[in-house]
Amino acid sequence: MKKNNYIWNFLLIAALTAGALWFALKDNYQEVMNAIGKISPLGLVVILSWGILFTCVWGLAYKVLAQKYAKHYTWWDGIVVAFTGTFFSGITPSSTGGQFGQAYILKKQGIDYSDGASLLWADFIIYQTTMMVYVTLLFLLKFSYYAQQSGWFTIILAGYVVNVLVILFLYTMALFPTVYISLAHRLAGVLSHFRFIKNPQHMIESWTVQMTSFTREIKKLSRDKGIILQCTGINFIRLTMLYMLPFVIAKFMHIDLHWNQLLDVIALSSFVYMANSFIPIPGASGGTEVLFNIVFSTLLGTLASAVMILWRVSTYHIILVLGGILFMIAKARYEKKEQESPVSLADTNMADLAISELRPDGEPEGTEAQQEAAEGIQPPGSEPGDLSIDDLRPREPSRRAEADTVNAGTDGQLQGGKDENA
Repeated sequence: MKKNNYIWNFLLIAALTAGALWFALKDNYQEVMNAIGKISPLGLVVILSWGILFTCVWGLAYKVLAQKYAKHYTWWDGIVVAFTGTFFSGITPSSTGGQFGQAYILKKQGIDYSDGASLLWADFIIYQTTMMVYVTLLFLLKFSYYAQQSGWFTIILAGYVVNVLVILFLYTMALFPTVYISLAHRLAGVLSHFRFIKNPQHMIESWTVQMTSFTREIKKLSRDKGIILQCTGINFIRLTMLYMLPFVIAKFMHIDLHWNQLLDVIALSSFVYMANSFIPIPGASGGTEVLFNIVFSTLLGTLASAVMILWRVSTYHIILVLGGILFMIAKARYEKKEQESPVSLADTNMADLAISELRPDGEPEGTEAQQEAAEGIQPPGSEPGDLSIDDLRPREPSRRAEADTVNAGTDGQLQGGKDENA
């Protein structure tokens, strides 16, 4: 995405947030300010740190997944990836930029694009599945009651259906990849008649690579039951923390909510995130705030606006700013480290692969992940400017390495000839 687009997105986020705040405060400004004023300094610190905490929990999932490719991968490395994803998802429409920012950081951390893309696919599949199982249970328990309170819950139901379709699409894609590849070929043939498709063959190739890689990743995941269970547990904790924050805020505001209403708050929060599927604006700004007020007014009344302001600051604005800062610091740190080291980690891995190609037995050494890597994939979203489909393919020895091999062989033959003549 160009720098100008980022600037316009920031301005759009600011304008929509200001509009949402006006909507929340226009009728009961004094009441909202009084409710916020009741929060103790400690309570305010807890609330504003809540979004940081559940993002750090997300980083733990990346640590579990990344240790398959880098044995010494740390929780802090995973936290940097999590905040990077939060930042780029928050400033791009429909959260399409998050995975590409994460792939960039993973590459800087020593995990090449193909392995990084596989890792991000695994995280996406496990998270999406965990979330839908979680929300389905909440729908069965609470949706019918709240749907009777407001007609707006129809939008939430539609968002739930969209997310169910996404899950079904992912798993049918894994089970029947050839069907989707065939459909892609036909679609490319139709779209080739339009001018906006410049290279239909490249589109077919890209789709085929993604399908093949996604299917392989599903099969690999099915064998890693320990990783699946760990990441499912981590995502369950992360989602619970995210969904229960309005309850924590209400308690610090001394709003009359009982502990037996915690499940109601968790359910309503999940409903808000379901409805966000229809808001393609960066960060779902504007629509999220309005939806929160509408949904939670059934439980909190006019004080829903007070809870919404702190909830949104904690779950979006603070981690957006912190994510941007962490990304810039990490980027500068990794680039400095690469400049100090004449050969980067990724280049070292490539050199090892090239050397192993020259071994008599012809069997390259490396980690299990390097040996399993075949066709690379692109993470969900649009293709970034600095990545291409070739970046995600398995790497081959360079032509220079091949030339050196040929020259070495020729020199050996010439030397042997001299010895015989001698």
